[in-house]
Amino acid sequence: MKLGRLNHIGVATPCIAESIVFYRKTMGATDIVEPFDLPEQGVKVCFVNTPTSSGMNGTQIELIEPLGETSAIRSFLEKNPLGGQHHLCYEVEDIAAAREWFERQGKRILGPTRIGAHGTPIFFVHPKDMMGQLTEIMETPKGGGH
Repeated sequence: MKLGRLNHIGVATPCIAESIVFYRKTMGATDIVEPFDLPEQGVKVCFVNTPTSSGMNGTQIELIEPLGETSAIRSFLEKNPLGGQHHLCYEVEDIAAAREWFERQGKRILGPTRIGAHGTPIFFVHPKDMMGQLTEIMETPKGGGH
């Protein structure tokens, strides 16, 4: 397995609409994707695109809001009512090979590989096995896009 680029930083929020206002007014963000529901993961998602010096998109901020009472991020927001950094997401070329790599090392994978917000396969690795950080591994989107 070869580590790819940092695709996004997941930020849990109690309200995506308020977070969008924050990123526009406080951080000067101008490229924000329209929020959409991801019911299979129990979240509403919105991406804030960060620019690079070349003008291309850099690492994204993924705003995630609970979708329904059984959302997996509800407990995170109960402990952190204002929200905050939830996970880091790294790209890999081959999701199956990456999963096998982590499993061979004895890392705990949280749930099955599934389709994430970018439309590519993902899985999560337990924070206790990743220096305290919930880590999402995603297959690099085809065509290099987000």
